Amino acid sequence: MSMSNRARRMAQHHLRHRADAQLNLIPLIDILSVMVAFLLVYSTEVEVIQNSKGIEIPQSSAQTAPKQSVVVMITKSDLFVQGEYITTVKDIQASPNALIAPLSAALKRPMLVGQEMTDKDIAQREITIMADKALPYDVLKRVMQTCTDADYGKISLAVIQKEKPVAAGQVRAG
Repeated sequence: MSMSNRARRMAQHHLRHRADAQLNLIPLIDILSVMVAFLLVYSTEVEVIQNSKGIEIPQSSAQTAPKQSVVVMITKSDLFVQGEYITTVKDIQASPNALIAPLSAALKRPMLVGQEMTDKDIAQREITIMADKALPYDVLKRVMQTCTDADYGKISLAVIQKEKPVAAGQVRAG
C-alpha cells in the first residue's frame, strides 16, 4: 500500500525533528572545575592533629611543617598519649618526682616505639606535645623531661600558625 501525502509529510517531519539523546557537557564541566578548585584550595601540607575541646593551643609564626610523631595531649585536667588517658594534671603537680612514671611507662611501650632502634635512631625520634596555653609551666617541664628520659630526641610543641597580613605588593589582580 502506498502512503498518503499527509502520512509521508508527517514521517519526514518526525525524521527531521526527532529528539536525539544528547549529553550536555557544559554543566558537567562547570561542576568538575568547581571541584578541582575546591580541592586545590583545601589540600595543603598542614598536619592535622586531633584537637580536643579542652585545649586552647597557642599561636606561632613558625614556617617548618611538623612531621608524623607520637602525640602527648595535655588538657587543663588530664594527660593523654595518642588519645589514651594516662593521668591527671593534679597528680602530676602533687608528685614530688621530676619524672611522670605513668607517662614514662606509656612512652616506652613497644607499640609506640615500633622496631628496635640504634643510638643514632633514638636521637631522631620525635614527639609532639599539644598542651593548653594556660597550663602551668612546671607541668609542661615535667612532661618534657619525661619524654627526654623515654629516649625521644626531638620534642615539638603543637601551635596554631598565626595568619600574616598580605602586603599590598603581593596582591594580584585576577
